[in-house]
Amino acid sequence: MIREMEARDIAAGCRLMRDLGYTITPEQMRERLEFVQQSPIDWLYVSEINGDVCGLLGFRLRERIEQPGTYGEISVLVTDAQVRRQGVGRALVDFAEQLAHDKGCMGTWLVSGFGRADEAHRFYQSLGYEITGYRFVKPFTSK
Repeated sequence: MIREMEARDIAAGCRLMRDLGYTITPEQMRERLEFVQQSPIDWLYVSEINGDVCGLLGFRLRERIEQPGTYGEISVLVTDAQVRRQGVGRALVDFAEQLAHDKGCMGTWLVSGFGRADEAHRFYQSLGYEITGYRFVKPFTSK
């Protein structure tokens, strides 16, 4: 079952984000959830099996500036390690693609890091996603 994330899912969301390599406190996750609930272009969803949250999906609408059109961005995708290769990730991607289609998007895209590149990138490619470039990041240092 896939549904919108709620406040009762904050602990599970923190746990799943740690699986992606991000440390996020419950208060920070609550702030992110409140932000998304107010945003007209962002959503957070969870996947459940037998009432246990086992997956997290962030979805965002991205208007293209260089050409007319909108894409659906899969901004977060993570499944609990214990349910990997059981169809949860595929169900979340299918859900995101349907959201994008329903919202009139041209397609979907996502950014994937190098942490689990072999496993994650093979998974995305098996679903028809192509590697089209790199993301370059320059963090600012605090003064």
